[in-house]
Amino acid sequence: MKILLLGIGNVLYADEGIGVHFVNYLNENYRFSHPEHQLTMMDGGTLAQGLIPIICQYDYLIVVDTVNAHGVEPGEVYFFDFDKAPSEIDWQGSAHEVEMLQTLMMMELVGDRPQTFVLGCTPTVLEPMTLGLTERVSKAVPLMEQTLLNHLASLGFDNKRVNQISIDSLIPSSYKRGVTADEYR
Repeated sequence: MKILLLGIGNVLYADEGIGVHFVNYLNENYRFSHPEHQLTMMDGGTLAQGLIPIICQYDYLIVVDTVNAHGVEPGEVYFFDFDKAPSEIDWQGSAHEVEMLQTLMMMELVGDRPQTFVLGCTPTVLEPMTLGLTERVSKAVPLMEQTLLNHLASLGFDNKRVNQISIDSLIPSSYKRGVTADEYR
């Protein structure tokens, strides 16, 4: 089985980049092995429909992204089968989130969508030109990490931690926590 771990998001909009940052974090810190299955990690950015030729080559898809949910606090973590999304999930989030939802639905219509799971975190803030994550979303990373490691283990993957690199250190150094845009002027 070919499995794609796909990070989605716009890293220029603070928490909206969690999917991309998280997949990069896993790629830097872990090596996964399975006697039969292949795991590929990919930064999908905001490409959505442009990813169709890639996604349809896989049997199994795990999308990591922000998710909007009614009545929950920022930093909440969700992991669910795309076909059985929790009722509180609101797919009317950012432009890339809506476009990714449409992409997955179009792929389903033509029979090309692999079995799909979503690992999502509710964002705190979506601010233009903020490259880092807010504190609440950064604090959700360990739960996201353990959730994904548990899921991959349930599929028979072994993992080996090869680094102790923090997610914040992988975000471009032009972002300095606590410094506002006005302080750069």
